[in-house]
Amino acid sequence: MKIERPIIALDFPNREVTLNFLKRFSNEKSLFVKIGMELYYSEGRQLVQEIIDLGHDVFLDLKLHDIPHTVQAAAKVLGKLGVKMITVHAAGGQEMMMAAKDGLISGSINNNVPKVLAITQLTSTSEDNMHKEQLINTSLEKSVLNYAKLAQKSGMDGVVCSAQEAKQITTVTSNDFLRVTPGIRLSGNKMDDQKRVMTPDQAAKQQSSAIVVGRAITQSNNPVETYELIKYLWENN
Repeated sequence: MKIERPIIALDFPNREVTLNFLKRFSNEKSLFVKIGMELYYSEGRQLVQEIIDLGHDVFLDLKLHDIPHTVQAAAKVLGKLGVKMITVHAAGGQEMMMAAKDGLISGSINNNVPKVLAITQLTSTSEDNMHKEQLINTSLEKSVLNYAKLAQKSGMDGVVCSAQEAKQITTVTSNDFLRVTPGIRLSGNKMDDQKRVMTPDQAAKQQSSAIVVGRAITQSNNPVETYELIKYLWENN
């Protein structure tokens, strides 16, 4: 399964900046956008609904990670919002991930259950960081593959990983198990705080199911033109 539209990460501080950005895409009937912690904590569910009402699909990336009961209750609330995808941390374990799925199902309206993605290792994490700070002594790739297998076993619809691991994940899960990959940059872009990055065409060749693009688009001098270029590179590889 491949999501044809690049997902734009709306990493903005407030409603006004966000809506002004979206107005620039007036010729696009429906974007796929990601709302992360900064924007959600600033504006809450009201902005989520406003963006959905504009005709856009929303990936709500809050990375739930707590005891199973708390995650289940939170997911039940999120299930009512009408978003397409949410995230939980695979590190929370099987019981927590299953609780998230149960919460979404019980909270969803008209059986429109959002897809649940498990965070494996953040694209800002290097193998050295993982060894020294998480005390995980295996390779970063093996850690990601382990989380992917656990996520599928727990009923998740896919994972968030770097494009570098996407192809390998298909060998331990299945082709319809989503591999959503942030850390996407155009050639020549700064890496910023990301460690494991790829271009859109490279991600496509590595069998990413979807790409999430933030600063390459949102900080571009011409976001619409950059979006179209990324979309072309993604669709045609």
